[in-house]
Amino acid sequence: MKFYEFMDKSPAIGKVVVVEGVERLFAERAIAAIVERTLAPEERELNLDRFVATEMASFGAIESAVAAFPFLGTRRVVIVRGAHDLRVDPRRALLKVAEAVPEGNTLVLEDLVSPASKRPEPLGKLLGRGTLRVDTSPSPDARERFVRETLAAIGASADARAIDALVDGAADLAGVRTDIEKLALGGGTIALDDVVRETLVTEDVRAYKYASAAVAGRASEALALAHEMFASDPRGAAIPLLSALATEYGLVWEIARPGGSLPAKARWRERELRVVARALGERRAKLGFERAVRGFEACVTGRADDPRIVVDLATAAAAREA
Repeated sequence: MKFYEFMDKSPAIGKVVVVEGVERLFAERAIAAIVERTLAPEERELNLDRFVATEMASFGAIESAVAAFPFLGTRRVVIVRGAHDLRVDPRRALLKVAEAVPEGNTLVLEDLVSPASKRPEPLGKLLGRGTLRVDTSPSPDARERFVRETLAAIGASADARAIDALVDGAADLAGVRTDIEKLALGGGTIALDDVVRETLVTEDVRAYKYASAAVAGRASEALALAHEMFASDPRGAAIPLLSALATEYGLVWEIARPGGSLPAKARWRERELRVVARALGERRAKLGFERAVRGFEACVTGRADDPRIVVDLATAAAAREA
């Protein structure tokens, strides 16, 4: 079942739901919808468990959670994120847990691989017909619907050619949303020239997301994004990553200093950046900026023997300071 079909038709939710496909933003929305449809707000604190598969040495805690009786409610819901990052043996172990979920409870597995994947084989396929599978991979129609919904949600408009460019862009949907939010700041109808001038390519989006996570202290998320980029470009990935890190620290430094103000293009992020600025303060933001610049220069000039180590060290330093 495709993502929008799941959202529109509200199918029955049984023992196991596998959220698969490749679009993380749709996956987040699908999981949130499952929680809303299965648990009343007052039941969630006692009957909702969340796990990250890659952070667990074994899945005993998940097995216990899915086997437990609901507490003052009608069902328990257990969410396991990141199954797609598991190796073969842990995937098999998680599959066994999913096969033993009792009636009345629900296990939600985030397994962001294509439904047609051969290696790894999707957990939803292995679990068989009784499993509800939500495919987050966005078709062109789904991307267009997402673009139009995002424009409507923020009260913005775009001409037909601009919408086509946003739909056809290489960025993931979180990046498309960011582009639309930035473009909408200028007011008026977004035109094709605006999209061409301002939108980011996939690597830029990942670098931006890496920098935002690193400066906020979310080291594991930041490193995962950085390592994705290094996997496709072992030598060149450090440059956009460290450039984005310096930019992010520069924005936080600016907003942390007395009388500081963000440039117009970054004001849409003011609330988020102020939270980080309060945590870091002016001095640490400045040090982070200078460290990122030094790392960038070392990679550009070839003084860094291993650019990946430079990025990893910068990320670790950011986590310590956050």
